[in-house]
This record gives sequence, C-alpha cells and structure tokens, in this order.
Amino acid sequence: MPSKPNFLYAGNLSCPVEENAQHAESGYAQRIVIAGVGGFGRETVDVVTAINGDGEELQLDLLGVVDDRPSQVHLAALARQGYTYLGPVQDLPSAHGDAMFVVGIGKPSVRELVAGRLMDFGMSSIALVHPKSAVGSASAIGAGSVVCAGVQISTNVTLGAHVHLNPAAVIGHDVKIFDFVSVNPGAVISGDVEIEKGVLIGAGAVVLQGLRIGAGAVVGAGAVVVRDVAPGSIVKGVPAR
Repeated sequence: MPSKPNFLYAGNLSCPVEENAQHAESGYAQRIVIAGVGGFGRETVDVVTAINGDGEELQLDLLGVVDDRPSQVHLAALARQGYTYLGPVQDLPSAHGDAMFVVGIGKPSVRELVAGRLMDFGMSSIALVHPKSAVGSASAIGAGSVVCAGVQISTNVTLGAHVHLNPAAVIGHDVKIFDFVSVNPGAVISGDVEIEKGVLIGAGAVVLQGLRIGAGAVVGAGAVVVRDVAPGSIVKGVPAR
C-alpha cells in the first residue's frame, strides 16, 4: 500500500492516498473524463498515464475526452495517444454522468465556463498530480487542479480549484493560488505571493516575493514582476509594466 503523502487534500485527488490504495486492492479504478482536446487537454492525458504507471491495475480509468469544437489536428493527436473522443460536453451526462472530470483547457475564463457546465450536470472534479512533481509539507491542492511533471511546490502552499501548474513551474513557500489560475511552463512564483482568481502567468515569468496578482490579470511570458499587479491588467517585460 502506498504511504500517505505529507500534504493535504482540498478535494478528490488521484494521488496515492489510502482510499485509492484500497480501491486498487479491490480492483476499482476511478472513472474520469477530460474536457478539452487541445494541447493542455492532451498533456493532462499524459498525467493520467503517468499516474497509472506500469501497474497491472489502473488507479484511473480514462474514458475519453469531450470537446465542443475539436479540430481535426487535435483529434488525430488524441488518437495517437490511444484515447477516444467522446463528443461534445452536453452529451457527457447521459453517457458517463457517473464519472469525475478534469478540465484540460488552458484559458482560465473558458476553463471556468466548462467546469461550471459540468458541475451543473451534477458531476464532481478530481485533481491530478503527476508522480514526477514534488509537493511540500502542509500544502493543499484543490479539486480539478492539474499538476504536471517537474512542478515543484514548496511548503504551506494552497491551490484553489481547477488550477493548472504546467511543466517545471516552481511555487514558493506560503503561496496562495486562487481558483482557475494557470501557471505556464517554467514560471517561478516566489514565497508569500497571492495570485487571485483567473490569473494567467506566462511561460518563464518570475513573480517576486510577497506580491499580489489581482483577479483576471495576465503576466506575459518572461516578465519579472516586482510590484503588485492590479486586477484585470496585462503586464509584460523586465520589470513588468
């Protein structure tokens, strides 16, 4: 049986907690679906694959992916991963309403909209944490969040619901990240930062210690944030303005 990790659970997670170990022993695998067949949706597929690993029994039974307007390019890429396109979001409750969901859509506002639709159907979300990420002590991860490979989360970090931490993002100590935030690849969030709802942090950006990023703001790729960012604003450059 896997040992219990040293961080907390603010929702249902795919990590090897005691409950999931019991499910594995009984042959139970949690049924899930992913919403979004674009780039991050398919990266989320890879997180599921990594969680299942090479074990004989699955922890997660990925039924497939839903998307209202998938491109043929994205559908072909999903097929190469070996998973099924299940159709538009509205068809999901009748076919797989008992499954849990993760929204693999990078844009925070669209992710919130799709998650709301699925919750209106009575479905619950599950968080996915890649086994090659590192999560520090006394940290909490909200339902529907996705933590990709190479992410480093320090101690006493709080992630809200439906947060995306892209590959190799670094989250410092005592950081609070609210719902529907995206932290793109290689971004560094220093200690004691607060990132409000719906923020997008661009790839390779750096947010210095103790700052607040207001709701709905966008921090451009490669920016260095040295002062608080007002809600709804877009900042870029070094220093970010």
